[in-house]
Amino acid sequence: MRLFFLGAFLPLVVTGCATAPTKQTVGNINAAAESSELRSDSVEAVEGLAFAQARCAGCHNVTDGQVSPIPNAPPFEAIANTRGLTDNTLKAWLRDSHNYPGQMDFEIDARRIDELAAYMLTLKSPDYRPPIQ
Repeated sequence: MRLFFLGAFLPLVVTGCATAPTKQTVGNINAAAESSELRSDSVEAVEGLAFAQARCAGCHNVTDGQVSPIPNAPPFEAIANTRGLTDNTLKAWLRDSHNYPGQMDFEIDARRIDELAAYMLTLKSPDYRPPIQ
C-alpha cells in the first residue's frame, strides 16, 4: 500500500518543483489562517500553514482553490486529496528527505512535519474535484 501511495504521489511532486525560497517572511499566523479559511482550530495546523507559506509557497499553492506559482508543482489541495493519503503516509513521505526532488533539497524538522501534515490534511474534502488541465 505504501509503495502504491508513493508511486501515485511522488510523481506529482517530482515533476515540477523549482528552488524553494530559503527565507520568506510570514505575517500574523492568525491572519494567515483566516485568509485561507483554515478548516481547523488546531494550533498545529495553523503553525503548519505558516511553515508552508514560508517554505513551500514559492512553488506550490499552499491554500485551497488556487493554481501553484510553478505550473508543475501540485497544489497542496491536490496532494491532500490524493486517494489513499493518510496522516501516516503523508508524514512518512515528508520524513524521507531522499524522496524530494533536487530543487527541494532541505530537511524538515520532525515537529514541522507534524504541523505541515496537520495543515495539509485540513485541505482534504469529499467534494474536491481536480482542476481540468
